[in-house]
Amino acid sequence: MEQLLTSLFLLSVLLAALAGGLWVALSLLLVGFVGMIMFTSAPVGLVLASTIWGHSNSWALAALPLFIWMGEILFRSKLSENMFAGLSPWLGRLPGGLLHVNILGCGIFAAVSGSSAATAATVGKMSIPQLRRRGYDDQMTLGTLAGSGTLGLLIPPSIILIVYGVATDQSIARLFVAGVIPGFLLVALFMGYVAIWAMMNKSKMPTSAETYTWTDRIVGLKKLAPVVILIAGVIGSIYMGLASPTDAAAVGVALALFLNWLSGDLNWTSFKEGLIGATKTSCMIAFILAGAGFLTVAMGFTGIPRALAEWIGDMQLSPFALLAALTVFFVILGCFLDGISVVVLTTSVILPMVEKVGIDILWFGIFVVIVVEMSQITPPVGFNLFVLQGLTGKDILRIAKAAVPFFLLMFIALGAIVVFPELVTYLPNNMGN
Repeated sequence: MEQLLTSLFLLSVLLAALAGGLWVALSLLLVGFVGMIMFTSAPVGLVLASTIWGHSNSWALAALPLFIWMGEILFRSKLSENMFAGLSPWLGRLPGGLLHVNILGCGIFAAVSGSSAATAATVGKMSIPQLRRRGYDDQMTLGTLAGSGTLGLLIPPSIILIVYGVATDQSIARLFVAGVIPGFLLVALFMGYVAIWAMMNKSKMPTSAETYTWTDRIVGLKKLAPVVILIAGVIGSIYMGLASPTDAAAVGVALALFLNWLSGDLNWTSFKEGLIGATKTSCMIAFILAGAGFLTVAMGFTGIPRALAEWIGDMQLSPFALLAALTVFFVILGCFLDGISVVVLTTSVILPMVEKVGIDILWFGIFVVIVVEMSQITPPVGFNLFVLQGLTGKDILRIAKAAVPFFLLMFIALGAIVVFPELVTYLPNNMGN
């Protein structure tokens, strides 16, 4: 009972700090500091200094700024234009037509960006005018972008998977590989839904589909070739055990700069903007991780995670019951915080409970990311909704309504990995074999 009251008090401190506009990283540091001062006799200053240094000095964390920089470089290139032009000849004749370009385009950009917001913004900036000009249904255009944009969180190299790996001391390479099959599953579910919707709503589809020759398709493949080479270089080297995530990230940056130079988009201004953007984002995430690291250690000193884990154990919840409760908890939390903050805020308290019921921590990472994806398209703080609102000027609730079917499809994918955990664990268990 005492530990429960302590938890509620510290949670109140955290919520008060966040509601007051304090940065997430500083809020985490504050809660850890208050917890140690009030409920332990440990030397706070020494623990704070050693923990922040230890979490800032992690070699695994070196991959983070490199992957963010790679995304920033490609964000300023002709990648999205080439993706639209390259995919259109192959997808135009499918039921749903060029709406599939949104889904596959987001899937491809997710594999070189790692960011949900950057994925939705980059593909949306190119596809929304094109699809509107051709007469595609606006709601479905927005829905496919909102839903598919979240793939940036799951398809490797994912920034949030790096954060989870650092926070939980899991192999980032294995986490990356674990996200591949669930990522493909979501793409297949989205495309299947769009095809069925198009066949049932022919009046909302353009009256005349564009015709493409095989020459158009071959030219399209040439436009897709650079990004396919980049994805193969980054993900292939990790899966085959040839490179660590940090090594692969360095290769990715070099390839991205080369591709940008080949396309004529690389100049001093774009190079400087990409570097500054990557530095700002990386520093923000590293600061949050440092705060989360201190909070995790502070919670360990207070004994709260252990007590909560024992409490959950005494309740004798099944793994399925715990996962159901955590799904609701993460979606609600994701309505108010971004995905990275959700992961670092909850890790120290949730993981002992998860381990107590025998859930694989690697598998749980992919589970968390899919749930966080779902929260990216839920108001009031669905980041993808804000991105699309900025691109289109539409009301955020209208965009949220368009995204509902894709939210439900993510829920189906979540159920699939719960029933068939091998969808997550098969590839990491066979890496380098």
